[in-house]
Amino acid sequence: MENIAVCPGSFDPITYGHLDIIKRGSKVFDTIYVCVLNNSSKQPLFTVKERCNLIQEVTNDIPNVVVETYQGLLIDYANEKKAKAILRGLRAVSDFEYEMQITSMNRVLDDKIETFFMMTNNQYSFLSSSIVKEIAKYKGDISELVPEAVEKALNKKFIENI
Repeated sequence: MENIAVCPGSFDPITYGHLDIIKRGSKVFDTIYVCVLNNSSKQPLFTVKERCNLIQEVTNDIPNVVVETYQGLLIDYANEKKAKAILRGLRAVSDFEYEMQITSMNRVLDDKIETFFMMTNNQYSFLSSSIVKEIAKYKGDISELVPEAVEKALNKKFIENI
C-alpha cells in the first residue's frame, strides 16, 4: 500500500519555506498531494489556479508531488486520495497552538489520518507568504525568499495593480 500524504495550504505565494517542507516530505512519503486551499479568512493576491500553476512549476523536479486544489474539508480530500497522513510545516512555537487546534479537529473528524509536523529549516523560520508579499509590494529583494518564477509573478502582480 502506498504511503500518501497531503500537504495543505493557501500558498499565496509558495515560498522557500513551503518548498523545504515539500522536498523533505517527498523523501518520506511515496506521494505528496500539495493541496491548495482557499482560506476564507485571507484575501489572496493570486487566484487558486495561479497558485497551483506556480507550485507545479517550482516542484516539477520532484516526481512524487502532485498539485491540486479542493473545496471542502481537508479530511475529506485526504480520504479521497487514500492519504494516511497530513504533512504540516512548523516555523516557530507560535505556529504550534493553531496547528494543534486544526490537528485535534481533524482527529475528531477521522482518527485514522495522522498529522506529521516537520520543522522548517532554520533559515526559513521567519518566512511567511504575507511577509514576502509586503516586501515585493514595495519592490524589495525577495530573491532569497521565493523561487525565480514566484518572484516574477509577484513583480508582475504588483505592476498590474498600480
